[in-house]
Amino acid sequence: MSNTPEYSVSELAFALKRTVEETYGRVRVRGELGRVTVAKSGHCYLDVKDDKAVINSIIWKGVVSRLPVAPEEGMEVICEGKLSTYPGRSNYQLIIDTLEPAGQGALMALFEKRKKMLAAEGLFAAERKRDLPFLPKTIGVVTSPTGSVIRDILHRIEDRFPSHVLVWPVLVQGDRAAEQITAAIKGFNAIDEGYGVPKPDVLIIARGGGSLEDLWCFNEDIVARAAAQSDIPLISAVGHETDWTLIDYVADYRAPTPTGAAEVAVPVRSEYLETIDDYQLRLRRGLTRLVADKANSLKAEKLPRPETLLSAPQQRLDLAAARLPAPQNLFAPLRQRLMDVSARLPQLSQITQGAQRGLSDLSARLTPALRMGLSRHRSALTAQRLSSASLSRQTSQAAERLARAQARMARAAQNDLSQKQQRLSRASALLGAFSYQATLSRGYALVTDDSGAIVRDGATLAANDAISLTFAGDVKRGAVITDGKPHKTKNKSRVSTAGRSGNKNDQSQMGLF
Repeated sequence: MSNTPEYSVSELAFALKRTVEETYGRVRVRGELGRVTVAKSGHCYLDVKDDKAVINSIIWKGVVSRLPVAPEEGMEVICEGKLSTYPGRSNYQLIIDTLEPAGQGALMALFEKRKKMLAAEGLFAAERKRDLPFLPKTIGVVTSPTGSVIRDILHRIEDRFPSHVLVWPVLVQGDRAAEQITAAIKGFNAIDEGYGVPKPDVLIIARGGGSLEDLWCFNEDIVARAAAQSDIPLISAVGHETDWTLIDYVADYRAPTPTGAAEVAVPVRSEYLETIDDYQLRLRRGLTRLVADKANSLKAEKLPRPETLLSAPQQRLDLAAARLPAPQNLFAPLRQRLMDVSARLPQLSQITQGAQRGLSDLSARLTPALRMGLSRHRSALTAQRLSSASLSRQTSQAAERLARAQARMARAAQNDLSQKQQRLSRASALLGAFSYQATLSRGYALVTDDSGAIVRDGATLAANDAISLTFAGDVKRGAVITDGKPHKTKNKSRVSTAGRSGNKNDQSQMGLF
């Protein structure tokens, strides 16, 4: 009977798992990536190999999003993680926490590999390149909002040709930079007029200089494809003039620096203004020269003067006037004919005598005719006389109609008189309300000077001026203007009596002012 201890499959598998994890802990491995598979859950399964061995590896979903570069088959990497086993399949695996290319050579190899792949797809073809708009109204800039790049671009655009600039802030370095840059390019292309934001006419993708690792996000496949699918012309301005990324090959124009991208995007406004001024001056000079040439050509044709044009018609007129007979010779025959006709006409006296004779004959015939007509009319009137009863009835009817008409006229006259009396009463009441007598009845007095003119302003009166006061009831009293101080009298009853007597010469009246 053997003394070897007995283990179940699970006990042995988990014992091995604990032994491997406790013995090795964290390890750092360098190798080439073989099979790379991303599951639906987001976890990445891959093989790290060299020429003699293979280690199954896994990168959890949360770690994949933080990797500086996306793992690809054939990439030489240095990965670090924890060694463990998977009891369900009896194999060991490396759980990777960090992964980075194994030096710049590996990155360059990956860069060249992607470059060849995108070139084979035609993304670098020259016929895909579009012309940049001559004068864009809106410029979209995809860059970091905190660096010096955006300030250089804005200042350069402002100096050359001020335009509307939309900035889409993104990360330009790190594990999430590629996703944000891709989203920015697609976001600018998705802008619609209904958003209230103008769609850019050109895009600038910009970043300052850096190492290959710093600029690697612009070499990602998703960034290059988003730039190739952009409907808006795109300018790439990543790094310095010697730095090349995949987006530089895909873009419609590659600027050496971000400042150079701003210079390419907009022209120099002052230069175009000078050009327009020069064109205007040249056009004005050309028009002036053309008018001068036309004027000289017109003068060279030697058009006749107005006097020359009119000389021939004037001469013909003079000749025709000379051939005409004199006025006295022209009217002499006509005057003779008039005298002949006048001699043949009867005299006025003869015409008058004939008319008188005809009138006498007509009167002699008209008198008997009138007498005969009058006789016939009298006979007809006698025959047509009405009987006395008929005439009385007609007279009665006419009297009734006359009485009714008189009654209507009387009522109409009475109504009209009543209406006029009412209007007169209202006008009289209104006149009384607005008359100065109504004002005097409320305690006021009408002041007139010695000429009878109404005094409306007390400042026009001087001391010792005589005035007249009119009270209600057309009662008038005289007064004299004093120096403004009231005059006191010892005998008030005497003053009152004098006031009632209406004596205008009583000197006690001076106490009123």
